[in-house]
Parts: sequence; C-alpha cells; structure tokens
Amino acid sequence: MPSDLTHNKAGTARPLRFGIVLLPNFTLTAFSGFVDLLRLASDEGDMSRPVRCSWTIVGESLAPVRASCGIQVAPWTTFDEAGEFDYVVVVGGLLHSGPSASKATLRFIQDAAKGPATLVGICTGVFALMRAEVMNGYRICVSWFHYWDFVERFPGVDERNLVADRLFVIDHRRITCSGGRASIDVAAAILLRHVEATIVQKALRIMLVDDAQKGNTPQPHPPGLEPATHPKVRRAILLMEQHIGQPLSLAELARRLELSARQLERLFAAETGKSPHAYGRQIRIRMASWLLTSSDRTVADIATSCGFSDASHLGREFRKEFGESPAAYRVARPQSRALAMAAN
Repeated sequence: MPSDLTHNKAGTARPLRFGIVLLPNFTLTAFSGFVDLLRLASDEGDMSRPVRCSWTIVGESLAPVRASCGIQVAPWTTFDEAGEFDYVVVVGGLLHSGPSASKATLRFIQDAAKGPATLVGICTGVFALMRAEVMNGYRICVSWFHYWDFVERFPGVDERNLVADRLFVIDHRRITCSGGRASIDVAAAILLRHVEATIVQKALRIMLVDDAQKGNTPQPHPPGLEPATHPKVRRAILLMEQHIGQPLSLAELARRLELSARQLERLFAAETGKSPHAYGRQIRIRMASWLLTSSDRTVADIATSCGFSDASHLGREFRKEFGESPAAYRVARPQSRALAMAAN
C-alpha cells in the first residue's frame, strides 16, 4: 500500500520532491494542471501546504520565463542552488517561437539523469530530454501534432520506441506526456505511486475531473478524421496517421493494439463502415490533397510522403477519389494554396 510520504536516508518521512523546469514559451495549461494536482493532493482542508509533496520551480537564473500565452513565471531557485528531487519535470510548449532549452538546462537534465530522480517530459519537454541525450532506449510519448517535428529533429530515433497514440508513457525512470489536460493525468499516475488513491481522487474531483485517464488512453483524434467511439479504433487511426509515410500492415496494426486482425476488421466495420485498409487509404489521400494545395512539393515527393509507391500510384488512387489527376486538382485550387502559403 502506498504511503503519504517518502522517506529519506535517515528513515524519517519527508514530502515527495518535484523540481519543475519551464522552457521558453511553455504551455501554461500543462504546467498549471500538473502543479495544481500536486497542491490539492499535498494537504488537507484546502490549506495548500506542501505536506505530502513539495514543488520548486528551477531555472538557469531567477529571470521570469514567458509562457506561450504571455504570462511570466519566475524560477524560485537556480540550477546551481537546487537541492535533490525525486522527480524533475520539464514543461515545454511552442517549438517554433524563440530559443529552446539552454546549454545550462541540458546540463541540469543530464546531471539529474545520473542520480535517482525520475525525469518527466511534458508537452514538448521531451524534445529537451532528447537533446540532453537521456532518452536512449526508453519509450517516448509525443503529441501526434508534434510527431513529424520530432522525427525531423531527431532522425536517428528508433521509431519503434516513439508513441503518438497515447496520453503518456511511463518507462522506468522516464515519463513522457503529450501535454495539455494529460498533464493532470500524468501527475495523478505519479502520485498514485506514493499517495493513497482516495487522496488523489479527491484532488481530481476538486478540479472537476471525473477520473484520471490511464496512459494507454488514446490522444484526441487529429482534425479531419471521423471520431470513433471505441478506444482501440481511435488508437488504430492515430497509428495510421503517425505512420502515414510507411503504412503499417493489418497484422502489425492489430499486434500493436493487442487484437487479432479479424477482431480489428470487425471493430472498424462497426465504427466506420470501412475496412482498416480503406480507412488508411482515405487518410493518405486526404493528406496528399492537402499537400497539393498548401505546398510546392512535387507530386512524386508527396506520393512518397503519403505512403504511395510512386506518382503513378498516387495518380490512380487520386482519380478514384476525386475524378481528376493530382496536377489538375492542384491547378483547380490555386486560391487555397496561395492562402496556405501566405499564412506560413
């Protein structure tokens, strides 16, 4: 049974210690959701005292760190003066706006990885963990929205360890989370390792969260996909989106979902009215049509990116879907293409 407190080397009870690193343009929702669950589970009577767990915001300096929404949060202590932590939590946010994690931040993460602390990457915080080279051999959870950014920045990553269809992944002393509301779920999962479940459940109720989601709960589906009720089908769709350039076979898709191929086919037919193969084809055609009207990439390049063998293969499938060639489709829609390019 978990105890409310951990114990130090002398055997006396002490709070569970969290060191929180905020990266430039971090997501406020991910940070506040995580910390608020710690606060509510830490004490009784709405006192917000750090009894069961404590949290400290640490940084390279005491200069405020700006969130993506503009709100600034100042660290409480510096990396050099920070004590020991049980969990070091790195909260990220926008990828393409301003500086990323500093060298001092990466050194702090590397030093933490050498000790007993568990490292937690929330939202794009996992990008900093990767840059610090502390994720080798561990499974990595990223948001489906940032999947291709991750692959582009870390081309050597073993994609078998890359997970973009779940809310979070716990792999020994590494925890990675897709971000957003899932930061509450991962905070709950951590606390349940150390604190009575009734305490965590009470904190969730105060936050008007019915129950914490498990790590294998699927991420919300990408826009443009028909929502599926069954979680296995939703995860299958996300896996299709994740592997759009190299589509998974039916057998591999079923294996990852711990189903037989026949079970997966029956679920897809009931949920979408299509077979997994037909649904995956629709996803790849939709992506190809979007790239045709929003980029200058060649038809051959788009075909390869979307899992078709060559431009001719894409052309045949495109005519079945739209009744015209990819080139004609692009020419007929110059306005949408121009608007998309102007927004970049």
